[in-house]
Amino acid sequence: MLLLISALIIAAVVAWAAVVISREIGAAREADVRGRTLQLLSAFAPGLGAVDGDPRALLVWQPLARTARQLFPDEFAALDRAAGATFPFNAERIETAHARWTADWLGWERAHDAEYKLKSEIVESDLAADGGTALARSKLEAVEREKLERYQRRYEEYVRVAKALKALIE
Repeated sequence: MLLLISALIIAAVVAWAAVVISREIGAAREADVRGRTLQLLSAFAPGLGAVDGDPRALLVWQPLARTARQLFPDEFAALDRAAGATFPFNAERIETAHARWTADWLGWERAHDAEYKLKSEIVESDLAADGGTALARSKLEAVEREKLERYQRRYEEYVRVAKALKALIE
């Protein structure tokens, strides 16, 4: 009988120890998840600032976020719950970046037109003063060519980035 009671006590102690160990392992896992979640939050904080400063940064940070989401789905689910939306770049932030990129383009386009209008007027003034010499006409053609080349380069970048941002929205 004493042997049976001793065996029951040992079994109870072993069961209790297993429960304590299980709780500690669970707590350690939770602490690890919280630590990784905090690391992810810290890792993407610079990306949020970068995207606010330049919408093109989203084209670098969003694929990184997508990859990190695949690697750490539980941590990102916790971040999403805390943020109330997809962390770090929700649809609204991506749409805002696209709108800002477009607004920046329109501002650049107006400034570009004004800059080259002034350059053309200066050369045209020289052209009128010189009596239409070949050199003055060449200067005017060079200004027009420069204007077009610069516009085309910038427009290509605008379209490339705008399409890439639009793809992130979809």
